[in-house]
Amino acid sequence: MTPIKLSELHRILVIRLSSLGDILLTTPLIRTIKNQFPVIKIDFLVRTEYADALKLNPHLNKLYLFSKEDDKNSSLLSELKQNNYDLIIDLQNNLRSRKVTNHLSTRVLRFDKKSFDKFLLVQFKINRLKSSPQIPVRYASVIPDLILDENGLELITDKEPDSRIDDKKINIGLCPGARHFTKRWPAEYYIELGNKLSENNFRILLFGGKSDRLLCKKINEAIPGSIDLSNNDELLQTAADMKLCSLVVCNDSGLMHVATTTSAKVITIFGSSVREFGFTPYRSNNIILENKSLNCRPCSHIGKDHCPKKHFKCMLEIKPDLVFKTAIEFLEK
Repeated sequence: MTPIKLSELHRILVIRLSSLGDILLTTPLIRTIKNQFPVIKIDFLVRTEYADALKLNPHLNKLYLFSKEDDKNSSLLSELKQNNYDLIIDLQNNLRSRKVTNHLSTRVLRFDKKSFDKFLLVQFKINRLKSSPQIPVRYASVIPDLILDENGLELITDKEPDSRIDDKKINIGLCPGARHFTKRWPAEYYIELGNKLSENNFRILLFGGKSDRLLCKKINEAIPGSIDLSNNDELLQTAADMKLCSLVVCNDSGLMHVATTTSAKVITIFGSSVREFGFTPYRSNNIILENKSLNCRPCSHIGKDHCPKKHFKCMLEIKPDLVFKTAIEFLEK
């Protein structure tokens, strides 16, 4: 097959349908291609509910929205076909994205998800991912000889921060949500941490999406003086608010990646997931806290709705005192 020469291309389509973090992790690749080859028009196909992650990205020519509810997406596929792309970069690489690429009949570069290696690590603890780079670097590796720039993730917002936030205070963001139970540090631990920080004159800001509203409300009510900034998946508002944080404490979640797009320091608490999967904070000032003493991690590459061992030690043994001490030392650096 003829080698890809980006310098000869005019229009390409990047596909990453979901989820929030995975989409933000594509932004270094988009930026690098556009900066190195300004003539190329880059279109992006994403699921409708994640469009805000790329809505204002200056490196994209056009954002196309894929409807999960409309299996056919006929009019969308027809429009994409008319664009006569020189190349498709499929970073999703699943049945849905393959349906799109098969319809377009254009040369495709696909992201290697290393599914078998993840299976070996989860099921048999055979680790062939020790030297595997972070996801943005792996995304870029689909294009031979392309080297990413030195910058981090991008999320452009046009929103103003919530008026309740005092930018003269040292604000610490807490992001207690995550899609799966085994990725969520306990609410009671967030409450204990938040109160310790609040007693030391830090202002606590709570972040979360629609599915986190009740959790954030519970924590907010238990931490006097905290501000609940959770919302109905208004990503650009969350991004604007988070920019006023000096530190963000979060789980392995989409909001962890949002935090890395700001200048805030980031502490991530890993439960069932591990660094080897590549979804660690990218090019940000961060610390990862994890329980390395367990031989049951990882129990899944995406997370579970319960602890298979019924002890949940991966999270329960990371105590609030440790996170508090880490936060104070991190802020003082």
